[in-house]
Amino acid sequence: MFRPFLLTFAALLIVGCAAEAEEVELPPPTPALELTGRVVDAADLFDAQYEDGLTRKLGQLEQDTQVQLVVATTPDLKGQTIEQYSLDLANAWGIGSVERDDGLLLLVAPTERRVRIEVGYGLEASVKDEEAAQIIQDDILPHFRKGDFEVGVAEGVDSLIREVTPIELKEAA
Repeated sequence: MFRPFLLTFAALLIVGCAAEAEEVELPPPTPALELTGRVVDAADLFDAQYEDGLTRKLGQLEQDTQVQLVVATTPDLKGQTIEQYSLDLANAWGIGSVERDDGLLLLVAPTERRVRIEVGYGLEASVKDEEAAQIIQDDILPHFRKGDFEVGVAEGVDSLIREVTPIELKEAA
C-alpha cells in the first residue's frame, strides 16, 4: 500500500516540475557570431576594400528601401544545419524592422561548402524561396566553384537588391 502511494506521489511531482518548466522563459539564443556591421566576415573571405564597398552598397539599399540586408561568413556551422544556423543568426541579430519583418541574411559557410539566403516573412512576397534558391544557383555558386567568393557574393547581393527594390526606384535608375 505504501509503495503505490510513493509511485503516485513521484508521478505527481514529476508532472508538477514539467508544468513549472514550461512557464519559464528562456533567454534568446546567443548568436554564434557577433553582429559588427552590415558585413560580418568571420571566415575572412573578403579584402578590406571589397568589404567597404559592400557595406556602402548595403547601406544604400537600407536608405532607399528600409530593407536591411546583412552578409555574413562563418568559419564553421558549429555542427548545425545552415538552415538552423542562419535562422538563429537572423533572429538573434534582429535583422530588419520588427514591425515589417523584412530582414535578409546572406550566409556563407565555406568550410562546409554551404550558402543560404534567409528571408524575413515580410519580404517573402518579394523574395520567394524559389527565387532565393535560383539566386544561389545562378549568381553565387558558379563563382564560388571558381574560388571567387567576392564576385559570387556581389552577384547575389545585386540580385537580391533587384528583387526588393520598389518599382519606382527601378524605373528611376
